[in-house]
Amino acid sequence: QVQLVESGGGLVQAGGSLRLSCAASGRTFSSYAMGWFRQAPGKEREFVGAINWSGNRRTYADSVKGRFTISRDNAKNTVYLQMNSLKPEDTAVYCCSAYTGGDYILGSPGAWGQGTQVTVSS
Repeated sequence: QVQLVESGGGLVQAGGSLRLSCAASGRTFSSYAMGWFRQAPGKEREFVGAINWSGNRRTYADSVKGRFTISRDNAKNTVYLQMNSLKPEDTAVYCCSAYTGGDYILGSPGAWGQGTQVTVSS
């Protein structure tokens, strides 16, 4: 079982930055890929990006490519989402997920955190 706790959300003006963190416990963190997803009011959950177990491969949704960066620190059991050049359309609840395997291509999202609210004002 994996437990995930996100933090770092808040209110920011358009063009600003935030860094989200997701702390994991309960399973060997370096054995699985991690992903970030978001859900805006009235919309379905949307994939944001993912990182493999070692951190040497990442993938992003087109909507955030070039603005968001995923990283991980396996020694701290934490994955991060650095968000720059934020836009009002980035407003959503952001959740992290632990994949079922070490590679996000072969695995699928499993355990989920509760999420953290990100609000971008215009």
